[in-house]
Amino acid sequence: MIISRTPFRISLFGGGTDYPAWYRRNGGAVVGTTINKYCYISLRALPPFFEHRHRIAYSKIETVREIADIQHPAVRAVLQQLEVKEGLEIHHDGDLPARSGLGSSSAFTVGLLNAISALRGRMVTARELAAEAIRIEQEVLQESVGSQDQVWAAYGGTSVINFLPDGTFQVTPLIMSAERRKELQASLALYFTGLSRFAPSIAAKQIANFDAREQQLRAMASMVPEAVAILGDERRPLSEIGTLLHESWQLKRQLADAVSTPAIDDIYEAGRAAGALGGKLLGAGGGGFLLFFIDPAKRAALRERLGTLIEVSVEIGSAGSKIVVYEPSGLENS
Repeated sequence: MIISRTPFRISLFGGGTDYPAWYRRNGGAVVGTTINKYCYISLRALPPFFEHRHRIAYSKIETVREIADIQHPAVRAVLQQLEVKEGLEIHHDGDLPARSGLGSSSAFTVGLLNAISALRGRMVTARELAAEAIRIEQEVLQESVGSQDQVWAAYGGTSVINFLPDGTFQVTPLIMSAERRKELQASLALYFTGLSRFAPSIAAKQIANFDAREQQLRAMASMVPEAVAILGDERRPLSEIGTLLHESWQLKRQLADAVSTPAIDDIYEAGRAAGALGGKLLGAGGGGFLLFFIDPAKRAALRERLGTLIEVSVEIGSAGSKIVVYEPSGLENS
């Protein structure tokens, strides 16, 4: 049995500039953090005693003889690309709902790649995991997805990711004191809107609008170094991050009509009325999780105002995808 654990993420600034259609021409950058909520992939060789050769359990259960018959696109693509010959049983478990703006789809792809590599007795680097997940999602599956989620899932941490026109990326950890990190974590409040969405369809609309929204994207990109400067300078009040998030959200809403909805706008304005300085809808838009930046002293007021929504407590900076159980023979290691 092999089990991989891969973190979800919170993107703070620069979202939209991580799409190849943008950074291949202009470069791109994002700043954000992984959180202590995870995607778990358990994997084992399937004994040859069943009519099916592969069993995949996620929100549904598939039993198939051929990889080509697998309906889950990421599982099918990963098994095909890695030229898996043996029968496999694959289980997925997640701490948070799928399609919620926290990079869950890419965490799944990265976690599956990591687990299969471990089953083959191979340790892979974070860069290899991220690059292969990006290739599979963008080139093999041809999904309209960016490149930040795969990097967060593989590397973990609180960092800046720069995307270069040649298609490569650089990961630079954010240097903050323990007190600054603690203050940032205490100022972030994460709420589930109760709405799910299909991110690639919303992302496709944003990509189609890139030329018409160049000004907004450049403004959003410029917020990355500004955010890094605020986080790294304890002489500056951290509240500036909240103000910057609000400005970024106003720009993001202009990228495509589907980014926000009246229901989401109502939740966001309720959060602001309760004292939040700013926030954003995580992911491509349309639903999922809303992140607020708020003075910890006002958190109770926010909780009361958004009482019908689920608040999720998180810790920032969790490690990237790792193998947490390694028993390739099915026996516990001694």
